[in-house]
Amino acid sequence: MNKRIATVIAAGLLSASTFSLAETPQNVILIIGDGMDDQQISIARNYLVGSQGRLTLDAMPVRSTAQVLTVDNDDPNKPVYVADSANSATSLATGVITSRGRIATTAKTDQSITTIIEMAQQAGLKTGIVSTASVTDATPASFIAHIDKRFCEDPSMMIDGLMHGRFPIECESYTKANGRSGSISEQLAASNVDVILGGGMQHFDIAAEASDKTVLQQAVDNGFNIVTSVAELENANNDSKLLGLFSPSTMPTLMRGENGRIAEAPEKSVMNHIYKYLGEITPPPVMICEDNPKFASMPTMKQMTDAAISHLDSNQGFFLMIESASIDKASHGRNACGSIGEVQQLNAALDSALAYAETSPNTLIIVTADHGQAAQMIPEVSLFSNAAYGGLPAATPGLIARIKTPEGSIMGVNYATNESFAEEHTGVNVPVFANIVGQDVIAPMITQPDIFTITANHLGLK
Repeated sequence: MNKRIATVIAAGLLSASTFSLAETPQNVILIIGDGMDDQQISIARNYLVGSQGRLTLDAMPVRSTAQVLTVDNDDPNKPVYVADSANSATSLATGVITSRGRIATTAKTDQSITTIIEMAQQAGLKTGIVSTASVTDATPASFIAHIDKRFCEDPSMMIDGLMHGRFPIECESYTKANGRSGSISEQLAASNVDVILGGGMQHFDIAAEASDKTVLQQAVDNGFNIVTSVAELENANNDSKLLGLFSPSTMPTLMRGENGRIAEAPEKSVMNHIYKYLGEITPPPVMICEDNPKFASMPTMKQMTDAAISHLDSNQGFFLMIESASIDKASHGRNACGSIGEVQQLNAALDSALAYAETSPNTLIIVTADHGQAAQMIPEVSLFSNAAYGGLPAATPGLIARIKTPEGSIMGVNYATNESFAEEHTGVNVPVFANIVGQDVIAPMITQPDIFTITANHLGLK
């Protein structure tokens, strides 16, 4: 072929390709593994695909790390080094660093911050939220609502409420009677988000503030189609806004420890209690992970992701946040198998997102975490108890799950942040993964507010 003709053809193909890409809607799918640091990923990888296997996450072409930033509520110039889901999700949703417990509001001054979903809606894009937590929980709420305390989830919590059913919480300043927007569930019900899927029915099937209607009825009045089962989700009409509530609160995990077991304490002999280098320490029995029977009627995270993408797919472009919530929640409960199952769910949802991006090439997919969590992979029996290392009676001071993996080995997952009813977050950087669309815009190390900026820029919102 004549070289000049080949050049013209190539230029034409490039021009056609450029035109095609320009005509393709700009989409962002942000997947958040709540509490999903590298420890959680490594633990899940070992169990799900083996020590030499690879998750879909591992094949993502862009890999970075994000610094989690938090400030003191009374002095926003003073850093706090361990985040909660509210302030870290607020960073991702708004690009603003705030204090723990805040939902898209500023530290100290208590001003509402415009979220990426609100910006997208103003620009005519579609928006959606998927979570395996209650949709009123900190991470999904931070993309839609504005309130100073993450536990103000429904009208019953606003005055003389109880956090976790035991700790007093006061949200009166945000009631509608005080000129504010009310509880988180009321704000979601009044929103124009196109699709909201997850748990949390108990926060909607409750009387709204100063109304003879429930929050759920208010959502219906605002144009939401309510679905509560897999069948209803699969048959939902894409022409109306969609609110799916599939459990009273957080959705059950896909997996659990054998017979519901979680991490347990090693057993110390009397002599070891007297002196730490005497006697014996017996580790907890080995367990397997099993299907959680409570999950049987739930839609999977992949099914919710598929439904959300189908609902949002259009020439307008969209922003979709997907949260695998119980990597974190299972870790709080020292339930290693629950966290593993949630990583499996996230991986399957990522498969769906990547499959969609193959047909919509301007779709940026980012996978990250909001913060680190308790769960550390350690020897399932202390090396120091081995004769080659001294034969000392040694074990974790915390709780440990000794899990038999499909490879036939035993993996030790340790929890030791405190001795209270729940484990705590950690202050590590969190991983960031992206598809090829993120190659030139995600640096090797970023901060969580940078993820907001990257998202807004891709959607043409800044």
